[in-house]
This record gives sequence, structure tokens and C-alpha cells, in this order.
Amino acid sequence: MAPYLPHRPHPWHGLPLAGGAPGLFHAYIEITPFDKVKYEVDKATGYLKVDRPQRTASLPPTLYGFLPRTLCAGHVAALCPTAARGDGDPLDVCVISERPIDRADILLRVRVVGGLRMVDAGEADDKIIAILHEDPVWGDLRELADLPSGLTDRLRHYFMTYKLAPGKQPVTIDATYDAAHAHAVIDASVRDYDEAFPTP
Repeated sequence: MAPYLPHRPHPWHGLPLAGGAPGLFHAYIEITPFDKVKYEVDKATGYLKVDRPQRTASLPPTLYGFLPRTLCAGHVAALCPTAARGDGDPLDVCVISERPIDRADILLRVRVVGGLRMVDAGEADDKIIAILHEDPVWGDLRELADLPSGLTDRLRHYFMTYKLAPGKQPVTIDATYDAAHAHAVIDASVRDYDEAFPTP
């Protein structure tokens, strides 16, 4: 039986990254493919807040959130040749599920299969791509290359257009990467987190 927590833990700082079995991670979900408003966790309180209405007609193709106890800073930026720094946020994750999940503010167990190397205004803003653990359709996939290319293309298109506005510096995605590199990005984000928030 899991230990009882008298208070709700902060989704970024209070939840474990490890998913309880080798190769699995926890992912906290902020928005779903049905949300016309972008929500994100308020860093001070841990509550989900409205960030902004979606700027375009496209909706996120997958569940979208972050990996707890990660940070995109210097170590993550070092893996991205065109980034000057990390974006200072937790590491983003896109989670693929065959069944529609229409609520956010939930915790999932996921298996990482790859990622998108994204740079936004000179900052590394990687998007890890993962599969819902034990998903009946996608659960056996281990690599990004095993996904239909149309799904990867849809993710790329969404992230390259979701912030479009007059005068906005364009987002670039210069590469996709496999599960091994995704794990290296996660490891780097954990080092960044541990340096920024050392355990007493």
C-alpha cells in the first residue's frame, strides 16, 4: 500500500519521476487534445492555471504535460547545439494514448520512445514523446520510428504553429531523436533540477 500523504504534493517538486518499474516514468498532464485553452501548473502553488487561449485553430495532438523533478537549464541546453540556454521549465512530455483521456491534472505512467529537439527564442524546449503504460494499441512500441510518421508530423506541426502571432520569433524543430537520446535529455534535466533545487 502506498504511503498516505496528508497534503497534496506539488506536481513539479513533490511527485517522483520514476514510474515504479524499469523504463517507466511519471508524467503530470496539464492539457488534453480537447482543450481550447492552454493550462499550466503555477510554479509557486502547484495549482493548474489558465496560461492563455490556444492561439490557433489546432489543438494539441496528444496529452501534454511535464516530467516531475526535471528542469531545462544548462545540461539540457548542452545537448542542443542551437540553444543558448534551457527554458527554465520542467521537461515537457507528449503522451500518446489510444483511448481518449479528456481531463488534465492527472498523473500517468509512461514509457519514453523519443523526442523533438525544439528551440524557442534561443532556449532549449525539448518535447519528450512517450506512450501510456499498458496502452492496448501503442503499449509495445519502444522507439519513435515505430510510430506512424503522420503522428510525428502532426506533433511537429502543432509545436511549430501553436505560438504563431505577429512579430513572434518562430519556433524551430531541427531534429527528432530516439529513445536513447530522450533518456539522455531526461538525465540532463534531472541534473539541472538537482543543481537548482538541492535536497537539504
